[in-house]
Amino acid sequence: MGKGLSLWFACSSILILTAASISISYNIWLALLLGILCILNIGWGFILKARLRRKAEARAQQPS
Repeated sequence: MGKGLSLWFACSSILILTAASISISYNIWLALLLGILCILNIGWGFILKARLRRKAEARAQQPS
């Protein structure tokens, strides 16, 4: 995964968790929704990283 994409997932997760922590005092359901959204965002990042790694490994094994 490139540095830009990694930075995107890190910053977006921080922003979502910040929003969740702020929303705790206003609406617990919104905080829970944002927490689940953050977990899904982190999971999506790991899935994308694994797919890109597998694709790069497959390209490296192909004869030129």
